[in-house]
Amino acid sequence: MNIAIIGSGNIGSGLAKTFGATSHGVVVASRDIEGARGLAETLIKEGIRVQASDIATAVKNAEIVMLAIPYAAVNELASAADFGGKVVIDVTNPVKADFSGITVGFDSSAAEEIQKLMPKAKVVKAFNTVFAQIYDQGLDFNGRAVPAFVAADDEDAKGIVMKVAKEAGFDAVDAGGLINARYLEPLAYLNIHFGYMAGQGTQIAPAWLAR
Repeated sequence: MNIAIIGSGNIGSGLAKTFGATSHGVVVASRDIEGARGLAETLIKEGIRVQASDIATAVKNAEIVMLAIPYAAVNELASAADFGGKVVIDVTNPVKADFSGITVGFDSSAAEEIQKLMPKAKVVKAFNTVFAQIYDQGLDFNGRAVPAFVAADDEDAKGIVMKVAKEAGFDAVDAGGLINARYLEPLAYLNIHFGYMAGQGTQIAPAWLAR
């Protein structure tokens, strides 16, 4: 499948590195096209197959679009391309600028608000609980894969994301409907708290134990 990753920052870079190592075609796009090209050139030198593009073209040619940008930038992005029919993976977290909490929650979520902005897209919440630094050292934690919690109302879209997540090395976990993004986003904020405020660092990820 063709995957467009919108955003050339740390998260976009990590996702491009991870999914570029699979058999899927990966394109990095950004409002800063030079930033996207620079990222693609860096990853190509590392042996990762990626290309760079403008946002509209990348979205047009993709089946899957990953939003690796700040949540506050999504409103502008929604009018920059035609997302109709696309599987749009929301990787954002609506964290306040001072990291004192989240801006959306309880009765909605960033993912649900994005679905409203892109009504013809198939929005899926995934990968938002993974620190960018995790991608640098890989998804294997002493024999256990980093979980990717996947929430969506469209079951076909969820299945597609579960499949590509597993192919990339994640432990893909079905997290139910898109409404459960209301819980995945605070979970990501708690992970941020443990990582930065509590001093545990960024080589951590939330997971559920079972026996």
